[in-house]
Amino acid sequence: MVEQQPIEVNPDDLSMFAVLVQIDQNHIMGFWLLYALVVITSIVVYNLGFARKLPILKSAVVYIALLVGCIPLTIFAIGMPVVESLLVAAAVLGIYRFRLSRHKKEQAQG
Repeated sequence: MVEQQPIEVNPDDLSMFAVLVQIDQNHIMGFWLLYALVVITSIVVYNLGFARKLPILKSAVVYIALLVGCIPLTIFAIGMPVVESLLVAAAVLGIYRFRLSRHKKEQAQG
């Protein structure tokens, strides 16, 4: 049986959220926590910017594709600011949605 050597990770090479979930301390748990963050922020961005009313089966296909697509994003998120970028995108789309709804209310009233 081959003995595995521990992987040495420099926290300076990690993204902020990778350090936050302590991927350098516990690789497996850190990866799954980072994956959960990527999935949650991706779902928020999708719902704020791109979601349409779809039948349940089509929605399930879209979300399954999103879950699978988040796996390589999580690998990239270890060293690059993927979660941070998704948070910025969610903030921008949230502000856009808010201003659009406010503009529509103003048009409807007068």
